[in-house]
Amino acid sequence: MPIKYARRLSGRKRSTETNRHLGFALAFVAGATNAGAYLAVKLYTSHMTGMVSSMADNIILGNSDLALGAFGGVSSFLAGAATTAVMVNFARRRHLHSEFAFPLLLEALLLLSFGLLGAQLSTINGVFVPVTVMLLCFMMGLQNAVITKLSNAVIRTTHLTGIITDMGIELGKLFYWNRHTLEAEEDVVADRDRLRVLATLTLSFFGGGLFGALGFKAIGYALTVPLALLLVLLAVVPAIDDLRGYLNRVARKRAASRLD
Repeated sequence: MPIKYARRLSGRKRSTETNRHLGFALAFVAGATNAGAYLAVKLYTSHMTGMVSSMADNIILGNSDLALGAFGGVSSFLAGAATTAVMVNFARRRHLHSEFAFPLLLEALLLLSFGLLGAQLSTINGVFVPVTVMLLCFMMGLQNAVITKLSNAVIRTTHLTGIITDMGIELGKLFYWNRHTLEAEEDVVADRDRLRVLATLTLSFFGGGLFGALGFKAIGYALTVPLALLLVLLAVVPAIDDLRGYLNRVARKRAASRLD
């Protein structure tokens, strides 16, 4: 991956094109993680709508363990999104290049942790659910908050409900028959560019799901290694830029102190 392109993908300076490209890559990672996670823990860990519904159903049915389990998953997703907000705002106030790279590097680290310790963590209970479920939900919240903040909520990557709804709206506009009965009537016109982006996000998530399911079936938890590597490639250049800047500042301060 070219250095300049990688810098634009997760760096502080944003464009519509880089937002989309990063969104496609993260949708692939989310689809793969979600599919692999289901095979590992029998749960789609980005599906907060289902978890909240499950919580409500099980409260009424008196299944307190299941209700608390859903609460643990939702709380972990919420904590992941909050962590992204803290990291992004911390970097933004200090004018760091790795404003959006830090959460992605953390996600890569957590993915590797899941890959190395997933089988052991599944036997350890966290907040009402196994630690593996908490970890996966946290990662999905972390990632979804990254793309939401950098795209101003235009792009989402960990779930498809809103994306497919928007696709349906644009398809409805595309196939609408414009009959002119009034002079001032405006034609209904689909946003074809947005439709292409939505379709690509959907296909990226689906392709990631196929990769995750096949990969987990073939190599198990080791599937997380290439996914973590992809996240590192997406985020490492701005982080290196900040590290280089920090080291340069330290060197200048030492040089100045020697002159004094």
